Amino acid sequence: MNQLTTDAKGVFVIAVTPFNDAGELDLPSTDHMVDFYLERGATGLTILGILGEATKLTAEESRIFVKRVLARVGGRVPVVVGASAPGFAPMGELSESVMQMGASGVMVAPASSVRTDDQIVAYFSMVNETLGGKVPWVLQDHPVSTGVQMSASVILNILASSPQCVMLKHEDSPGLAKLTAVRAASARGEARRVSILTGNGGGLFLPEELTRGADGAMTGFAYPEMMVDVCRAHASGDVELAHDIFDAYLPLARYEQQNGIGLAVRKYIMAQRGIIASAALRKPGPKLSALDIADIERLVRRQERRLKEIQS
Repeated sequence: MNQLTTDAKGVFVIAVTPFNDAGELDLPSTDHMVDFYLERGATGLTILGILGEATKLTAEESRIFVKRVLARVGGRVPVVVGASAPGFAPMGELSESVMQMGASGVMVAPASSVRTDDQIVAYFSMVNETLGGKVPWVLQDHPVSTGVQMSASVILNILASSPQCVMLKHEDSPGLAKLTAVRAASARGEARRVSILTGNGGGLFLPEELTRGADGAMTGFAYPEMMVDVCRAHASGDVELAHDIFDAYLPLARYEQQNGIGLAVRKYIMAQRGIIASAALRKPGPKLSALDIADIERLVRRQERRLKEIQS
């Protein structure tokens, strides 16, 4: 098993869950999607995330999908599985199941019911008890979806008491100051250093986050090669090239981050690129209008033109 560690870096793509037009799991498309992500340079995958439509899957479908992805990956890169749940019993059951299948770790966000700093810290103390001492896990900080605000000091408190937490998925916005504070604490020796991968909407602040000390990205985008190329350029010291590549994709990344239709946009582009067979979302889910599709196609043409300019 390719176990998740604090050294993780690069791009862990948040994978979509492919469905056919009838709303059933599309396992052949799952295979093709995994191949595509790895061919484009993904250093890890994250499945059953918020934009993986995990809440629309049955428990059995979740296991089938995880097993299929892990089989296709074949240990080439780490695979993280979203394990957030309303209660600790289902969290523990899913985590145990996917780790036995060969997952590299799980990702946990705070429950929406916790509010105060003490409640948040206590919640993750129970996460530690639930997962035990052998399951590496990712702390997901995504206030937009959870409604829970975790300060840098709370995150550092959680890390100090959670030896199996090896990664912070940073996706607060604005969050650059928080990212800086967490990195500064480890630089001063006041906290252990963990991997930090960022998740702000398709990498909308990726170049700045890398400059602030992020190790890479953990998010989804119809063009994961953008994130891979930005991370590679930044790691090589060519920060300007990283920004130039990012700028070529920015209008499309921004369009994909619209509330409500963002995942539909991503799946439409992925289907057009031949990555998945159908752009279908499982119900309930939005449908793109003809005007939406016209917007997307215009942005794709502009992106391709700007990339040629960078490469020439």
